[in-house]
Amino acid sequence: APAVFTEGEVYQQTFNARAYLDEFYTLTDSKGQSNSFLKENLKVLFKMFSLDGVKGDILIDVGCGPTIYQLLSACERFQEIFALDYTDQNRQELEKWLRNEAGAFNWSPVVEYVCELEGDREKWAEKEEKLRKKVKKVLKCDVTKANPTDPVSLPPADCIVTTLCLEAACKDLDTFHRALRNIGALVKPGGHLVMVTVLRETYYAFNQQVFSCLYLEKNMVEEAVGGAGFDVKFTEVLPYKTGDIRADCDAVLCLVARKRAATT
Repeated sequence: APAVFTEGEVYQQTFNARAYLDEFYTLTDSKGQSNSFLKENLKVLFKMFSLDGVKGDILIDVGCGPTIYQLLSACERFQEIFALDYTDQNRQELEKWLRNEAGAFNWSPVVEYVCELEGDREKWAEKEEKLRKKVKKVLKCDVTKANPTDPVSLPPADCIVTTLCLEAACKDLDTFHRALRNIGALVKPGGHLVMVTVLRETYYAFNQQVFSCLYLEKNMVEEAVGGAGFDVKFTEVLPYKTGDIRADCDAVLCLVARKRAATT
């Protein structure tokens, strides 16, 4: 594990968005092995975005990175999506796909896989078009700020989704608690938080670089979610296959929580 926390500035200067996508987001790797980590995440995202009440007008994706996989089931339940990320090159890579530019990452196999989960593999092109239309803005954000999109103010969301972001963005548990309160403030009372986070990970690595990760246990995450004003409604822990040297996590926590009504 890296001895020091990987600051946002390091991401800004050195994070290679395309290498990250090539490393972690193809359905099969260069050796022809199935990407079980991605497939399990897609299955549980489909399950979480099918839960009662997890729908509405506005969805905010906090820490979207350069990826869209986390929005593929979500885009069936929400009308407008705002995608937020700290790192410029992540937002640029995402915008390339949203604009359907030549040379954008090919998400179609992943979209097909999700359409198959949803019962119609043939709908993948339609889903891509739907998602491109529904993502209204891609904005810079910093989860350590009281208003993560400062100076922009977003309308209150019916739901926020955050996948594999906070554990990399937060240097300690206090910052993690604060970040959850900051992003939780973007959600209407009665709205939802959909979260995917790795457990017991201290680093992830690709492209000959190592990035730090905040070590989290399930109860630590649930406590922080509760402290941000949410009641946990659903959790599932997916074991992570050991032997992958690119990260030292041993499980993935998937969670849905509902924001409590404000008490006066």
